[in-house]
Amino acid sequence: MNLSLQQRLSTSPLVIRTRKFSHKFVDHRLLKHAFKSPAVTAVTFGLVFFFVCADNFASNFSFSYPSNDDSGGPLSRVVHEISRSNVPDNGGDSILRSLPAEGIYSGRGGATEETILEDPKSLIPPFNATRIERLAWFREKIPDIEIFNPNPLTEQFHSRVLQFLNNNCSIQFFMIWNSPARSFKNRDFLAIDSLFSSNPRGCLLIISRTMDTRRGYSILKPIIDRGFKVLAVTPDLPFLMKNTPTESWFEQLRSGRRDPGGYIVQNLANLIRFAMLYKYGGVYLDTDFIVLKDFSGLRNVVGSQTQEVDTKNWLNGAAIAFDVGHPLVKAFLEEFANTYNGNKWGNNGPHLMTRVIQRTESTPECNYTVLQPEAFYPVDWVKIKRLFRRTVTEADLRWAEQQLAELENGDTYGVHLWNKHTIGMKIEVGSVMGRLMEQHCLVCENIYT
Repeated sequence: MNLSLQQRLSTSPLVIRTRKFSHKFVDHRLLKHAFKSPAVTAVTFGLVFFFVCADNFASNFSFSYPSNDDSGGPLSRVVHEISRSNVPDNGGDSILRSLPAEGIYSGRGGATEETILEDPKSLIPPFNATRIERLAWFREKIPDIEIFNPNPLTEQFHSRVLQFLNNNCSIQFFMIWNSPARSFKNRDFLAIDSLFSSNPRGCLLIISRTMDTRRGYSILKPIIDRGFKVLAVTPDLPFLMKNTPTESWFEQLRSGRRDPGGYIVQNLANLIRFAMLYKYGGVYLDTDFIVLKDFSGLRNVVGSQTQEVDTKNWLNGAAIAFDVGHPLVKAFLEEFANTYNGNKWGNNGPHLMTRVIQRTESTPECNYTVLQPEAFYPVDWVKIKRLFRRTVTEADLRWAEQQLAELENGDTYGVHLWNKHTIGMKIEVGSVMGRLMEQHCLVCENIYT
């Protein structure tokens, strides 16, 4: 008997805990009006705090609305739950188009890529540097690290995010891009292309300074011109860290009092993904990920990349979905601040998530589900290369057909491409990956280049 993914999750050893969430709604307009009174504000926030905690910050990929308190904590704003039943089925006719490039970058202090270009390689510390030497090197670099420096776009970050997400998004996605826009290649674009092929009424935010430029806009324009909702936005890191367990850690880093370690860019990306999920909720995806299915049914899930739960690499953060303010994401942030080691690859990412999951699996308030590898990582980093190669023999063809059938008809939501191992590989015509991308794209350009 073939069981669905959800049926198998109920008995799977990889399922930590599941729970039905209630569906309470808060009228943010009434609350916003009530905030004019300090007394009412206090009572209102008390009630909101009670209901939010009682329901474990229940939301269906919640949106957050601003109050008079701009402190940035998830409880300083009203959490408004967006139900799929509340989203009118207009066939996409009134889909919001991303903010036009002229409006963002002309006459408002916006930047072109040339003025904010930041090569991640410039943030690699000297090889074999001691802690003292690395700190001295980092302190010299701090004034030139663009992501630390405020500008007119960082000041608009929160308002731009809320404006963009408050437009009938069936689900909200986040990606992070910390390389120059010129490094955003065809395969990265295919990740976005496949996302909207399976989630046409979703919203995608790309957290990136370099993509929040004219060049970045031109890259995304083929998607925007088709009416889909995608926006690159320059992050405000102090705001993202404010009122989170990593606020003090980040201030120490920014002031040069914290050893960044050897993997600064990767660790900042880990931190940003956790902070975005904590403050806004939704789905985070890496850019080396091909989406095959609608993600709207996924809430409070993380994917395992192996069933060998004793390994340090049990979990992976390439695809994670959580409600705003979820206690598990808060635990990720706490673990990041308390156990940060910038010299160990994965310590502050997949290893961190594994450590927290193993500690919280019996904690009632941390309701989440660990999905089996087939959900996001159906092919590991060793076998993935074969999917890029064309089929030659009859045996190859039979294998390819079997792989496609399993990926399309099984419980796979998407395929992680393991860019670290495949970035130099071309997708060959007739390959499993090529056929998969052809079936899950809208623009469908440059698949084989």
